[in-house]
Amino acid sequence: MAIFATLPGLNLFSSPPSNPRINDPHTSKPPSPPIPIPKYPKSQKSLKVPPQSEKPHDKSKTPAFKSVHRRTKYYKPVSDGVISSDGDRSVVIGESGVSYLLPGAPFEFQFSYSETPKVKPLGIREPAFLPFAPPTMPRPWTGKAPLKKSKKNIPLFDSFNPPPPGSKGVKHVEMPGPFPLGRFPKEGRSRQEILGEPLTKAEIRMLVKPHLSHNRQVNLGRDGLTHNMLELVHAHWKRQRICKVRCRGVPTVDMDNVCHHIEEKTGGKIIHRVGGVVYLFRGRNYNYRTRPQYPTMLWKPATPVYPKLIQEAPEGLTKLEADDMRMKGKTLLPICKLAKNGVYINLVKDVKDAFEGSPLVKIDCQGMHASDYKKIGAKLKELVPCVLLSFDDEQILIWRGDDWKSMYPEAPFVSNIHPSGNGIASGLDSSGMSGDERHRPVTNTVITSPRVMALWKRAIGSSKALLLDEIELGPDALLEKVEEFEGMSQATEHSYPALILSSGDGASSSEVDGDDYDEDDLYGEGDEEDYVSASFEEVESSIPLGSLPVDSIAEGFSGE
Repeated sequence: MAIFATLPGLNLFSSPPSNPRINDPHTSKPPSPPIPIPKYPKSQKSLKVPPQSEKPHDKSKTPAFKSVHRRTKYYKPVSDGVISSDGDRSVVIGESGVSYLLPGAPFEFQFSYSETPKVKPLGIREPAFLPFAPPTMPRPWTGKAPLKKSKKNIPLFDSFNPPPPGSKGVKHVEMPGPFPLGRFPKEGRSRQEILGEPLTKAEIRMLVKPHLSHNRQVNLGRDGLTHNMLELVHAHWKRQRICKVRCRGVPTVDMDNVCHHIEEKTGGKIIHRVGGVVYLFRGRNYNYRTRPQYPTMLWKPATPVYPKLIQEAPEGLTKLEADDMRMKGKTLLPICKLAKNGVYINLVKDVKDAFEGSPLVKIDCQGMHASDYKKIGAKLKELVPCVLLSFDDEQILIWRGDDWKSMYPEAPFVSNIHPSGNGIASGLDSSGMSGDERHRPVTNTVITSPRVMALWKRAIGSSKALLLDEIELGPDALLEKVEEFEGMSQATEHSYPALILSSGDGASSSEVDGDDYDEDDLYGEGDEEDYVSASFEEVESSIPLGSLPVDSIAEGFSGE
């Protein structure tokens, strides 16, 4: 560097010389590379977005927007009868709502057999179609020929001839029965033939006991007994005689209805029921091979449109009165709190008992699904019966209505019987009425036990009770009647037949001849006449009325 610095005319920081190739327009082009540069297509991101001025697509012509799904607002009014048909397969509207009729079916199929409202639907929310697979469906072309038929001949499962228990890979299968010694299963077609003879208590105990703590069961929820549950029950009956069904939620409000539909649709017999759990017996002669086979429902149909449960002016009330009751119901305490997916067996009884003390009843349903407590309200309206007022704040407010009648009858009432002159009723016939008043209509009638009525008549006849002709008596008149009857009853009560016995030492003793009242006779076995006569014995006395046994004893002493 020192040598370069000593050279004259050399500047180390001067600008570099210009490139003559760039400045000269007549210079030749650089040679092309030996391999050409590949040209790739433009990516989708680099493509320009079409301007907004173009015409948008017509949604009505797009096939995707023509199909009806659950988010579309579809509504079609319907009436009774067939609303859609495909040959022998049809959709029917009737008393049980929407049902599906298939050729050869034993009954009309429904999505839910136990929870369908008992009112006719107003409309449907989707086009009427069958939720079952078509009877025939061509195989779509997949590019391969269909598989050949298997050479293995798989036998059908026969309950009368099950595989031996020691076979490999075979689960436990219960034989048909139980049967008494010397009897065997036989083929049956009707329900009575399959069930066979009624089970004894010992057989019921033997069948139910293993399943009390068993978790193999069919769960029945808010939709009740659905169509696909029928095949599920038969799948349980394939290997065991009892199918355990556990019910939870809305259907438990009316368990009798659930049990009725389970027995009717499956053909079994409920032999034990505890709370929301029922034990369904398949029958002594049940054979899985000859069971009824039902098509599978592929999806849940949309619920039809039913009339509204809450009316602004319910039956028997004006709109102002209904609003006033709804305002009072906001401060009313609920009678119970319903848990989600609980067992509501005693709900109807609790509501009826609450109506005895209040015309309004409220039920707390916080945390439950809206459709659940609305279905519960619809069931209460039918079972109690009552009038629904509100579902506000997740609470059911109901009114007992104008036609409400108490569950507890009044005291026994018998009228139009004239007492005799001595204050004891007479002239009674078998109906408990006198001859003069027999043809008069009785406005207030209470049905009581025949034994109780017989006791009343016996007590009146034996002067131990008094039947008043007039009911609406003042305090003074009633007191006068009581005092008059008290004097007569005391004289009758102390009038007993007496037998005087004299002993050798001059002492005397008295023995009252009469039968003592035995309390065991009240509960003994016998007919009603013996029961009544043992309860109230007629007093037959040879001593005149008004005298006492002690008077006869005194006369005996004075005679000696």
